[in-house]
Parts: sequence; C-alpha cells; structure tokens
Amino acid sequence: MTLDQENTTTVTEHEAEQVALANATGRTPVVFVHGLWLLASSWDRWAAVFREAGYATLQPGWPDDPDTYEEAQANPEVFAQKTIGQVADHYEEVIQGLDRKPAVIGHSFGGLLAQILAGRGLAAATVAVDPAPFRGVLPLPFSALKASTAVLRNPANRHRAIPLSFEQFRYGFANAISEDEAKELYEQFSVPGAGAPIFQAASANLNPWTEAKVDAKNPDRGPLLITSGEKDHQVPWAISHASYERQQHNPGVTEIVEIPGRGHALTIDSGWREVAGICLEFIERFVAPSPQES
Repeated sequence: MTLDQENTTTVTEHEAEQVALANATGRTPVVFVHGLWLLASSWDRWAAVFREAGYATLQPGWPDDPDTYEEAQANPEVFAQKTIGQVADHYEEVIQGLDRKPAVIGHSFGGLLAQILAGRGLAAATVAVDPAPFRGVLPLPFSALKASTAVLRNPANRHRAIPLSFEQFRYGFANAISEDEAKELYEQFSVPGAGAPIFQAASANLNPWTEAKVDAKNPDRGPLLITSGEKDHQVPWAISHASYERQQHNPGVTEIVEIPGRGHALTIDSGWREVAGICLEFIERFVAPSPQES
C-alpha cells in the first residue's frame, strides 16, 4: 500500500485489526453488515455464535460510525451524507484485505449492501436478512412507505442524520414484540441514520444511474439466502420476494425463507438466535469454517 492509499483509505484502525486477526486464524471470514439506525455492535451476539461454529468474524461499521451508542447520541451529525455507494465501497475495501473470500450477512440496508457486494463477486455465500429494495424491485406496500416517512417527508433530510422517535421505531422495527421489549431495544440500539440511502432506494426505479442497484446476474455471486419476517413493516414479504425473483436470474443457488411472527427487529430482539441459526445453517451448507473442512 502506498502512502497516498494509506491517506485515502476508509478502513479504520479497528477494522484493519479485525482483518489481520481473521487472516491470522486461517478460518473462513464472515462479514456482518448493519443497516440504518443500528451500529456494528448490534451483531455482537451473532458474531459469538459464528465464532463458536469455527468462523472468523468481522463487524465493520459504515464510514465514520462511532463505536458506541453514547458517542452516536452525542454526535449524530457523523451519520449524515452517507450514500449506498460510499458504504458499499467501504465494505469492499475491508473485504479486499482478507486472504479468503468471506460469507456476508446483512440486515435491512445491510442486506441490500450484502447483495451489492455479492454482485461484485466478493462473497462466498450471502444472507440478506429482510433487505432494503434495489432497482427493479417494484412493490411498495403501505407499511414500508409509512415506515420511511420519518425521512421522506422532508426533502432536506437527504443531507441529514435522522433519529427515530420511539413511536417510529415501534412501528418500523419493533411491531412484533412487546412494548417493554421495544423500549429496551430502542434505548440499547437505536441511533440516528443517514437520510440519503432512504431517498436513493425510494427513487431507484426512476434513476438509471442509482447506487441502489445489484448485479443479480454475475455468475460469481455465489449462493444467496433472503429472509423475510412475516410481520415486518419496514421490508414486507412483497419486497423480499420481489428481490428474490430478481436474484433468480443468477445461476447460483437462490433461496428465500419467511420467518413466522417476526418483525424488522429480528436480528436484535429476544428471538435473534433463531434467525442466526437459520443464517448459520445456510452458510455452513456452502462455506466450511476452515480449509481442512472444505
């Protein structure tokens, strides 16, 4: 790496340490990609499960993400001005530092990013958990539109970091769990999110040059699983299934599963382990934890 490349890298010191550690283990890496209104730490419990299964795990953030919930609340402006393309390029840079092609698991906008990375041929296997839509995904159910109004109601929000009120979090993320658990998750996990990706996804089918697009035909995409929470308001079945139909153009394995009774908070709520188990089972079918098991 040249001095100029060092100066322009978006990979943080902590992320570089994760890459070095993953390479040192010789194990297959699993890269977790978070979505809007969450931090990379939302994957901590998942990472522990995958490490127990023999994988090396990485939890990169979006560019300029703070490390903690407290920092996020104190400096919400750092989340602004992040576009889908910038974030995808950041994760690609992290992945390019790995010695082995990773499995990639993403939730919500992280699920969209995971599919973008897979479409670039960067993933050995991919799971998109209730993923945000990309160009060519046409359904727009009322619940998805309502869940996005916190951002879309004001065009100026494109350039801002937008926090969710508890009521908005309850509707978009936590509608399938109790009020008490919803409050607990809101206080533990919810941080401001960049407005730009919401506007990009909303206009993707009107903009041929959108960054919210996926190369679904790349033969190097690898196996893909899309999950859909039955009660998800943010990304209802119609969106997930339309994404699945677009991805079926790929010669690789493409599967979809609906998870009964679950909403958009399915990666962080009390039932997270069930979802992690579904994802781990899929990854293990196609990607062994170590070369000796290949």
